[in-house]
Amino acid sequence: MRLISYNLRNHSAVSDLESIVAIHDPDALCIQEAHTALLPRSIADLRLVQATAQNRLGLAMYLRPERFRTRDLRVVALRKSLHDRLMKPAHERLIAVRAFDAKYEQEVVLASFHAAPLTALNSLRRHQITTAFSEMHDLGEGLPALMAGDYNYPFFQRSLADRLRTQGYTLSKSDRSTYSRYRVLRGHYDFATSKGFEVEDVRTLPQSKSDHLPILVQASLAPVAAKAEPVLVGPAAQPIPMV
Repeated sequence: MRLISYNLRNHSAVSDLESIVAIHDPDALCIQEAHTALLPRSIADLRLVQATAQNRLGLAMYLRPERFRTRDLRVVALRKSLHDRLMKPAHERLIAVRAFDAKYEQEVVLASFHAAPLTALNSLRRHQITTAFSEMHDLGEGLPALMAGDYNYPFFQRSLADRLRTQGYTLSKSDRSTYSRYRVLRGHYDFATSKGFEVEDVRTLPQSKSDHLPILVQASLAPVAAKAEPVLVGPAAQPIPMV
C-alpha cells in the first residue's frame, strides 16, 4: 500500500495534489488544512471518501475505488487546545475509514489526523492521539490500522514512540524533516502510526507550495494480519458510496 499525507497549509498547496498523485501513484491520500468545500471529488484514479465539514481548516481522505470498498467511516472532534478555542481553525481532527482492501481480501482502518499546533502542550497532543486510536479501535476492533498526518510533535519523539508502543502502535517517521518554514522549528512533524501493518519506508517528498513537505508511506500487512479472514458484519458489510 502506498499512502501520501500532506498538510496543504491553509489550502495553498491544493494545486500540488494532481501532480503528486500522478508521479507517486498512491492508493490513499490523507490531507490536512484544506478548505474542504473546494476540494475536487476525484484526483486521477483516487476518489474523495470523506471530508470534514465544520472546520475552517479541514481534513480529507481519498482512496482508490478499484482497491478499497468503504464499509464505515467517522469524523471525530478531538479535545480542543486554547488555539482552537481562540482561532477556531479546527476541532474535527480525525477522519477514520474502515474499508475492504481487495488486494489483501481483508478489512483495514485508515485515518487522516491533525494534532493541535505547537502552542498546545505535548500532553494534549498525546491525548488526541490516544483518542484517535480509541476511535479507530471502535470502528474496526482487531483490524490492521494505519494513521498518517500532521502530529505537530517535533520534540521528544522517542518518548512518544515508547508511549505509543505500549498501546500497540508503531511510530514511523520519514527519511528527512517535513517542516521548513522557520529554521528553529524545522524537523519531523508528519508521521505514520500503525498496528498490524509493516511500514517498509516513509519518504519525504519534494517541497512545493506548503510549509510542510508531503510524506509517502509504503506499508504491507503484517504476516498475522494478512492471514486474518475478511471481517464482514452487520450493515457495515454494504459498501458506502464515494463522496
